Amino acid sequence: MITTEIKNKILDAVRANRANYPSDAKHAASLGITTSVYSAVKNGQTERVLSDANWISIARKLGVSLRGEIEWKTAKTPTFQFITAQLEACQGSSISAIMCDLPNIGKTFTARHYVKTHPNAIYVDCSQVKTKLKLVRKIAGEFGVDSKGKYSDVYEDLVYYLRSIDNPLIILDEAGDLQYEAFLELKALWNATERCCAWYMMGADGLKEKINRSIECKKVGYTEMLSRYGDRYSKVTPDDGKERQRFLMEQARIVAKLNAPEGTDAGEIARRSAGGLRRVYTEIEKLKRV
Repeated sequence: MITTEIKNKILDAVRANRANYPSDAKHAASLGITTSVYSAVKNGQTERVLSDANWISIARKLGVSLRGEIEWKTAKTPTFQFITAQLEACQGSSISAIMCDLPNIGKTFTARHYVKTHPNAIYVDCSQVKTKLKLVRKIAGEFGVDSKGKYSDVYEDLVYYLRSIDNPLIILDEAGDLQYEAFLELKALWNATERCCAWYMMGADGLKEKINRSIECKKVGYTEMLSRYGDRYSKVTPDDGKERQRFLMEQARIVAKLNAPEGTDAGEIARRSAGGLRRVYTEIEKLKRV
């Protein structure tokens, strides 16, 4: 049962997300509801307009937790600043890039935050849509393009829409999980939207290894795809082991200082986390729930 309190949290997220879409109709489509239902929800109606399943689906799309969570402030870590600057450059000039770096440094958090604050930008977790069909339908749905029809129509409608709006940006997280056919379709989409759409691919070292290995094996499409994404892999963490550990610890300290209860030793939280930001969250959550 979705409580009224949770519904109101979801409504707040819906209203905040509206600015990222050119019309109510597109926003409604991206949330998977009709325009009439959307209008009722937007005006604050929460009873007998949506099923619990619909509320859950919207909450998932907008990243609203259905359980109580601690308040989390956005820390402008070096990773946050680096990725945000890259995303702004890509979106502003309709160019593409690849970010390959360590896990647990804030890549996903930064990408999701960027999408919440920039119109015509979407985030896709590729680990959840590994196939060509699922990936393209997911991208279309996030933009509010009909994603349920014949695949060829969905593809063509998506391309048309991307070429029609201002500076669209598609962030592909966990891109190393995509199947081969999905990579080829991304190349085709890039070709169809050249100079009209920005693409930003993210992953850990496995993504870099997968692309390089495929290029060495002369697998069709990978050399061309890497060229379209700038022919290089971006990263923010230092290569030197000691410098990298200092970098991670400083990031953890910055996040802990901003989010931990007053009087907490941020340095101690960073040490307990070993520089991992998920562990920082866990440690702070334990402190705030005492």
